[in-house]
Amino acid sequence: MKGLFMYLFTSEVVSAGHPDKCADIIADTIVDILLKNDKNSRVASEVFVAGNKVVIGGEVKSNHKLSKADYDNLVKDVLKNIGYDGAGHFSKEQCLHPDEVDVMVFLNEQSPDINQGVDQEDGETGAGDQGIMFGFASCEAEEYMPAAISYARMLCDRVYAYAKANPHELGVDIKTQVTIDYGTKANFENCKPQSIHTIVVSAPCVESMKIEDLRSLVMKLILDSNLPKELFDPNKTRILINPTGKYVNHSSLHDSGLTGRKLIVDSFGGYSPIGGGAQSSKDYTKVDRSGLYAGRWLAKNIVAAGLAKKCIVQLSYAIGVAKPTSVSVDCMGTNTSVNDDVLSDFVMQNFSLTPNWIRDQFHLDKPSKETFLYADVAARGQVGQKDYPWEKLDALEQFKKLL
Repeated sequence: MKGLFMYLFTSEVVSAGHPDKCADIIADTIVDILLKNDKNSRVASEVFVAGNKVVIGGEVKSNHKLSKADYDNLVKDVLKNIGYDGAGHFSKEQCLHPDEVDVMVFLNEQSPDINQGVDQEDGETGAGDQGIMFGFASCEAEEYMPAAISYARMLCDRVYAYAKANPHELGVDIKTQVTIDYGTKANFENCKPQSIHTIVVSAPCVESMKIEDLRSLVMKLILDSNLPKELFDPNKTRILINPTGKYVNHSSLHDSGLTGRKLIVDSFGGYSPIGGGAQSSKDYTKVDRSGLYAGRWLAKNIVAAGLAKKCIVQLSYAIGVAKPTSVSVDCMGTNTSVNDDVLSDFVMQNFSLTPNWIRDQFHLDKPSKETFLYADVAARGQVGQKDYPWEKLDALEQFKKLL
């Protein structure tokens, strides 16, 4: 009976040109600008993109003030950088043109009721809200990420890069999806992917391109995406390229976008629970953001240290309280040495995990081109990129003491 069974798991990814990602990137560009000019800025700015309207709303407390003209220019620059450059390969009816965008700003000052618990007299920073966060790591793919989302990202990155470089052929509103066959549930539980079962790629093209030419082009990009040869056989993998046919109309003119609506795409592709709070649009005192980064860092170092094949770290916080209200580690039965009780206690005893500690560990108050930019993180995914500070394996020696 060997080889007759399948156990499938699927993850999807969207490009920076997807309307939800446009909203995230605009929101995090605001965070970048405010923190670079005032590292104590407090930001929670949501963005809604619909048609040619961009609505920015929320709460901001910063010594760096942005005018309406600043927001107008910021939005248009972001959209052009994403790939909506208005070059004319797509008409103004087919996709968004930055010069046609109407920006509306509805930002208020952060409530002093919240601020009194966040910025404390002793210099400590209380959590900006209550909530739960989950970090995750797996030995399945590079950077200790699960397989399906890793390979969906590789595909999306390849097609998006081509679209940006060749706007006379493709648009930048791209989606990819990868299904992994683990063969059995036991293989899934033990991080042993067997093959790439299905690939789905959807990409807009210019009106003059035939669907056959589009599919041929995207197929070449798939073959050029460096998918692992031991998992990907183009003769066996089911490949669906624009399964509904050719589409030209795309962007927020045809599908609205909102910050925080791609949390699974931004994190672990459904392999792990998520806290439910978005990262984009928020400064580091909002633990929806900083708590995810800390949880991911802990989980990745635990797996990389050889203590487990995969790991979930849950953190929880109360508004205005610096220390987490709970910390738990769950290696889902893949522990190689100590159990989850010991790991949970070790994390609680050795890592402060206050907003200030997380800020200083990852320099979250100092976004820059040399370190990281929140807008770039919004475009590429909140975790799983080796150049992010919270992806460093700099706690290995501490965790290896438990082996």
